[in-house]
Amino acid sequence: PPIVGSSETYCFIVTLGYLILCQITRVYVFDYGMYSADFTGPMMVITQKITSMVFEIHDGKSSRESQLTPSQKYLAISRMPSLLEYLSYNCNFMGILAGPTCSYNDYMAFIEGTCYQPRHQENANGKENGKHKQSEPSPKNGVISKLCTCAISLFIYLSLCKLLPVEHSIDDDFVNSTPFHLQIVYLYLAMLALRPKYYFVWTLADAINNAAGFGFNGYNLDGSPRWDLISNLRILDIEFATSFKMFLDNWNIQTALWLKRVCYERCPINPTAATFLLSAMWHGVYPGYYLTFLTGIAMTMAARAVRHNIRPYFMVSHSYKCIYDVITWAWTQVAISYTVVPFVLLAVGPSLKFYRSWYFCLHLLCLLVVLALPVKPRRRQAQEQQESLQKDSVQDKQTGHNSTDNNCNQKDKDT
Repeated sequence: PPIVGSSETYCFIVTLGYLILCQITRVYVFDYGMYSADFTGPMMVITQKITSMVFEIHDGKSSRESQLTPSQKYLAISRMPSLLEYLSYNCNFMGILAGPTCSYNDYMAFIEGTCYQPRHQENANGKENGKHKQSEPSPKNGVISKLCTCAISLFIYLSLCKLLPVEHSIDDDFVNSTPFHLQIVYLYLAMLALRPKYYFVWTLADAINNAAGFGFNGYNLDGSPRWDLISNLRILDIEFATSFKMFLDNWNIQTALWLKRVCYERCPINPTAATFLLSAMWHGVYPGYYLTFLTGIAMTMAARAVRHNIRPYFMVSHSYKCIYDVITWAWTQVAISYTVVPFVLLAVGPSLKFYRSWYFCLHLLCLLVVLALPVKPRRRQAQEQQESLQKDSVQDKQTGHNSTDNNCNQKDKDT
């Protein structure tokens, strides 16, 4: 990864530190234990935008362009933004309350009206057979679809949130009188009833941006415009996720991309743990956030080890793969529900009470899996794959030269 300068580091520390200071003031001075509409929500989005812009400017002015990834090259800012552009990017009305965050280049392409041109010209002929002609991109259908999703999500949440509260899972009578397998089922249903709240907020924020014309992401194969450039979730991929990583990749997508770009791709030491820790600090100062993301580190490492060591044995046939998908889907839903309980309960006492009622079973299981099924770090795997590709290319060239020589010798003999 490219080397990060001191000015970028200082800006990142100051911005994140100010956000944490605001969150401490809100939680421990004004309002502990209750969610309320406050200024730290917009501050979280602005923190993402400021830190993203800093690193994108750094990449744009970097002399080591060869060290940049393709996404970093695309997002790099080559010209210092003006004050008006800076304020417009950070404080535009479309994303000031709930985001989602976006890259500076994508936002400026929307403001200048150039976001439609490359994709529209590239696909100007429509389908390959020429029978379908693409129309000018209109967000109407996308906005209507997302507003319908908002209405359904809000209805489900308001209908089920009081019937299936997560707090009931730590009730003494419930824990003592309910078999453990039914406690697992209840926890899954409680989390299933809680998620539509986030579906509503993020889908509504996405629809607002689309209604303003922001979010165009090319065309589908049938010629219909795609409005998912800054979408924050994929509901079906979340509910049917077959791995911990697949769930996280489709949940709060723009925040996950921000964490990847400013931390995971740039942290030289243990990027997975650093990314989860940064996510906890960005979310707030409730202890439950830190318990959730610390548990998430163990879950991610265990899931990675299982996928690396066990999954290949189930890829031999379609039926085996289906069995593997069903098992990993159930495991993923239970693991996610178990992990995010402290995120919902917020305080240390109730969170530890829940984990004690489960005897910390998934924590211990993850520890055993990580110790029994070691897996190479992602960067080492990528390095080895790159080295193997280079060796293969060299061998291919040598093989090509040898075959050419053999052909020439054969021609000489024929002559």
